[in-house]
Amino acid sequence: YCRMCGGPMELALPEGDGQWRHVCQRCSYVDYQNPRLVVGCIVQHEGRILLCRRGIEPQRGLWTPHPAPSLAAPAGYLECGESSAAGAARETLEEAGARVDIQGPFCHYDIPGISQIYVLFRGRLAPPFTYAAQQPESLEAALFAPEEIPWDQLAFSSVSIALRSYLADQASGRFAVHHGVIQKRKGSGPNEPGSFQLVDHFALPTTVPSRQQD
Repeated sequence: YCRMCGGPMELALPEGDGQWRHVCQRCSYVDYQNPRLVVGCIVQHEGRILLCRRGIEPQRGLWTPHPAPSLAAPAGYLECGESSAAGAARETLEEAGARVDIQGPFCHYDIPGISQIYVLFRGRLAPPFTYAAQQPESLEAALFAPEEIPWDQLAFSSVSIALRSYLADQASGRFAVHHGVIQKRKGSGPNEPGSFQLVDHFALPTTVPSRQQD
């Protein structure tokens, strides 16, 4: 039903539009469905990276750096009325119980197959340098040295690609801002090996060496 007047919605091709849309049959309101923007942080502290083990589906029990419990970095959907950097910091606090200083943008990955856009920032733990899993979103939060990262337990393809780029930049001594498209095989899992690839990738070097920032 229409969010404006409560009338019935039907699929239609509006005049001058090349896409089928949900159109209200009473007031003609067009309910556009657009890609979702996911924001998050890759947070480091004393050379280690903060990851969360997801407490909710999809990928419950895996790790991630953006708020989405599996193994991942803290991340989630951007809210209306907030900047992308503010949303990334909020998600880190909500999922990992950690306050973070945003250092700069790190990557922008488009995933057309699931209609999502990922914008991740580089961040550092801020005083008092504490973190703790925030249930139910996260089961566990921990700092990992680069060689300790459980690559086979990461939640999402975007996490795997972002972390590998981050570690490569860190090893080179200079961070870049990355952009690319993550192509996923239709019907594949969120981080199924061999089912995704990064294409149209480019990296713009930042002007401040990472050694000066870290």
